[in-house]
Amino acid sequence: MDYKKPCIIDLPKVSDPRGNLSFIESDGHVPFTVRRAYWIYDVPGGMHRDGHAFRRQHEVIVALSGSFDVVLNDGSGEQRHHMARSYYALYVPPMTWRKIDNFSTNSVVLVLSSEPYDPQDYIEDFDEFISLKKS
Repeated sequence: MDYKKPCIIDLPKVSDPRGNLSFIESDGHVPFTVRRAYWIYDVPGGMHRDGHAFRRQHEVIVALSGSFDVVLNDGSGEQRHHMARSYYALYVPPMTWRKIDNFSTNSVVLVLSSEPYDPQDYIEDFDEFISLKKS
């Protein structure tokens, strides 16, 4: 799999009449060691989360519950990924602008990151992001 570009990762799905199970392993299903996990929840239906990019951080995004769209921009155009299955993960490489919108009610977004929180790694201005991509 080419981990230089965003891509959907098929996660293991263990089917069972008592309920299905999926899992993620660092350096196996995702191309990095998970150093931080966070989740986004209680976003009112139809709302959005403003965009940003990371200089160094890789991410994997999973819809644990409900659905939402992840809109990615590599500096040359946008891709929209509808996330609605907990056995699909979206890999987001560094220097990719991302925003999340179109939340269904009661959705839960799981984000696995390659780095601990570092505010210096964030690029929160889209024009600055485009400028950095061009240089």
